[in-house]
Amino acid sequence: MNRKFWLSIALASIMVVTAACGANTGKSGTNNEGSTTNTGGSSEKTYKIAVSQIVEHPSLDATYDGFVAALKDAGIEEGKNLELDFNNAQGDPTNIKTISQKIANSKSDLALGIATPTAQALADDVKDMPVLFAAVTDPVEAGIVTQLEAPGGNITGASDTNPAAITQTMDFIASQIPDVKNVGLIINEGEQNAVVMAKIAEEALAKHNIKLIKASVANSSDVKQAADSLVGRVDAIYITLDNMVVTGADAIIEVANEKDIPFFSADRDTVEKGAFAAVGFKYYDHGYEVGQMAVEILKNGKKPAEMNVTVPQKLDFIFNMKAAAEQGITVTDEMKAFVKDQANNIIE
Repeated sequence: MNRKFWLSIALASIMVVTAACGANTGKSGTNNEGSTTNTGGSSEKTYKIAVSQIVEHPSLDATYDGFVAALKDAGIEEGKNLELDFNNAQGDPTNIKTISQKIANSKSDLALGIATPTAQALADDVKDMPVLFAAVTDPVEAGIVTQLEAPGGNITGASDTNPAAITQTMDFIASQIPDVKNVGLIINEGEQNAVVMAKIAEEALAKHNIKLIKASVANSSDVKQAADSLVGRVDAIYITLDNMVVTGADAIIEVANEKDIPFFSADRDTVEKGAFAAVGFKYYDHGYEVGQMAVEILKNGKKPAEMNVTVPQKLDFIFNMKAAAEQGITVTDEMKAFVKDQANNIIE
């Protein structure tokens, strides 16, 4: 694990952050001034933004939606003065590289990489336009930036992980799941962000003398088999911000409900689908923050080199009460006290 990164995270957490796939899915991009269009004798800047997203799933889709909403709120709107080139890599490494090269050769004003592999590819290939990233766990370890504060170069963005969220989840499992001895983790070990988060979870559980048992997957179709392999061996299941695994979360929910195994995730969207709990935030808000960074670059001339990488600040427990009942969990008042915003984060 990159210790410098987590030290940087700790520093960033107390800072006041200034926010200012081959196939195109049709969700509709280098100079920072935008292009100029003449309409009826008047001139208006138009902008082209290219987006590379690793795969569709709720958290990443919400990130994209929040990004676009922030642009619109700042007067940059598709169909008026914005061209969006959205690319979905469909989880294919070949597509990821093809898309990043396509974007590098485009006349876009800004590029956005949603998730670690797509952001890494943009960092490698795109050198002459501003690049932002979102939904990246450890941008330093991933080689996207060298530091969180004033990262230099042409790239900055937002990490979607505060290690405190993982530690809080593991501490909750240790204190609130009766007689817990083993926690199962379904993981794609080829995904850097998942490996980093798994290590934090393993270290946090070890402090409670709880073992982390891993079930590895090579693609999303393996998730059901991995979940089945944990039955009878673990007292709870946890998944990280692992794009491949999150895509197959429905299969884990099925097993957890059938076998009464508490299922914990690292993102709100999976809790809304049927996991019991997470410590997290709304990915829409995460994307909105990155959209505000884009506005600062496009309209106010900010340079990515000078813009700090941000980390989530508003962490809270999120419970799904229906999932709790399905997974044989009795939600006590002591458990509910972990949730700060109970009106919004206890899902009935």
